[in-house]
Amino acid sequence: MLPWLETALDLLFPRSCAGCGGPAGREFRFLCWECMAGLRFIRPPFCDCCGDPLDGDVEGPWLCPACGSGREFARARSAVRYVGVVRRLICDFKYRRATWLGPDLAALLEGSYRAHYEEMGVDAVTCVPLFSARQRARTFNQAELLARLLAARLRLPFVGGAVSRVRDTGTQTHLTARARIANVSAAFKAIRPGRLDGRTLLLVDDVMTTGATVGECAAVIRAAGAAAVHVLTVARG
Repeated sequence: MLPWLETALDLLFPRSCAGCGGPAGREFRFLCWECMAGLRFIRPPFCDCCGDPLDGDVEGPWLCPACGSGREFARARSAVRYVGVVRRLICDFKYRRATWLGPDLAALLEGSYRAHYEEMGVDAVTCVPLFSARQRARTFNQAELLARLLAARLRLPFVGGAVSRVRDTGTQTHLTARARIANVSAAFKAIRPGRLDGRTLLLVDDVMTTGATVGECAAVIRAAGAAAVHVLTVARG
């Protein structure tokens, strides 16, 4: 958007912070500086594979117990912890159709990508699919919207429709790590495998907790011919 047009729109329709309701800042469209300062960005030390933060200090690369036996994705990273303002933004974005928050969430994704993936040679961006009935009820897939916004910011192609969710896994909020793995087993299916052959994919979702969902989705993408799958989410639960 042209700077003068953005200034004019701000005068006519002042933006408010989605976190506290006060005036929004300039770096993010719907966050003020104070709320931005309260974001808990994920910094080392964290698991070298899944990016799970570790309390305390470690020397050299470290793998969490869940990653000790290997993962279907090569690496997973998240921008911030799923607490406070970010939790509110993601819930509004996903459950209350506040799609105008998408660019701000995509900006967090881009920052994390620049920090962790920019030099690794990603070929395209894709997303975790929603079950068809759930997407019809919600009217959009939040992961797809974020992935498309991120792909545009990175000037990378977006690959959609290559994998579908063939079973509604419901919410996993109250499930244990083992139950989550069982719940998403065989939940995804490759429907256009030729689009993935030999490519290194960046798999985008809004929140990662145990990694069960992105792990199962990554397994299907790899089985369909992808060279590697990296995971990127806005927040880590």
